[in-house]
Amino acid sequence: MASFQRNLFQGLLAGSAALLLAACSDSGDSSSVETPAKASPEKTAEPPTVTVYSARAEHLIQPIFDRYTEETGVKIRYITDSAGALIQRLKAEGSNTPADLLLTVDAGNLWQAEQEGLFQPVESDTLEANIPDHLQSANNEWFGLSVRARTIVYSTDRVDPEELSTYEALADDQWNDRLCLRTSKKVYNQSLVATMISTLGEEKTEEIVSGWVDNLATAPHSNDTSAMEAVLAGQCDVTIVNTYYFGRMQKENPEIKLAPFWPNQDDRGVHINVSGAGLTEYAKQPEAAIALLEWLSGPEAQHEFAEANQEYPANSNVEPSEFVAAWGDFKADSVNVESAGRLQGDAIRLMDRAGYR
Repeated sequence: MASFQRNLFQGLLAGSAALLLAACSDSGDSSSVETPAKASPEKTAEPPTVTVYSARAEHLIQPIFDRYTEETGVKIRYITDSAGALIQRLKAEGSNTPADLLLTVDAGNLWQAEQEGLFQPVESDTLEANIPDHLQSANNEWFGLSVRARTIVYSTDRVDPEELSTYEALADDQWNDRLCLRTSKKVYNQSLVATMISTLGEEKTEEIVSGWVDNLATAPHSNDTSAMEAVLAGQCDVTIVNTYYFGRMQKENPEIKLAPFWPNQDDRGVHINVSGAGLTEYAKQPEAAIALLEWLSGPEAQHEFAEANQEYPANSNVEPSEFVAAWGDFKADSVNVESAGRLQGDAIRLMDRAGYR
């Protein structure tokens, strides 16, 4: 009897299990259908951060970099220092450098960085279209972004502009004890003399520089502003400065008794130089850095970049600011600014021989 009851119970249990399985099967085989997971929103890639080593002052570059970030979302981290210090830093850091771009003043500094192997070539139709050949590296390793003219500035009280003509003429006797110059230790005058060597030859250039030294009314000044202040004080009548230094003084005093004169208009033209930038050899964000460089060469950025420091756009399709344009048009020297670096050593030795300190 116990055996019969046990068998009956086992049979009922088996039948119940069969009915349960059938019920599950009739429900659409829910045991084999997975509930789909909620789709997670796609993650948008974070815009890259471009790191720039800049020898240009923070107040000149930050507004432009901020504007680029607003337009593109790309963040720009920048470190400012002198050109020499940044070049040495890049050399010391080697492949560990965080820098994607080096931005600095004067073609001599850009050329030096190129010779140190700190840049890599950039192939860009945009940059080639925007930046003239004589304002960039022959190897496409750096590109000018703004232009400054190093020209003659004279006292409007004591000098008739008809007396002025060329850089060379400042070595003539009529300017004896009337000339002030910035020190030869600064790259700007080294670049001027280097481009003169390129055009006139070393012997003729040394003769001119020696004449400048003979005509000095004061010892060479530490900077362009000091040289112009000496002209205003009557210590001398003429000097040679970068146009943006004159622009700064004129901004502060629109009635200033100084004016620029564009020399050599009947031959090679006014000496010009650039601030510019190149893609570093070990850039971590090369594509983003090139995109920034291209944007800086475009019309909108060119106008703002040049206007911030009273310079001229490197892009010849962009007009200078009204303030700068008021100084008048001039013919610029078309010698490749690379010569400012290539002949820099020759220029330094020549100035030393001429007694230009």
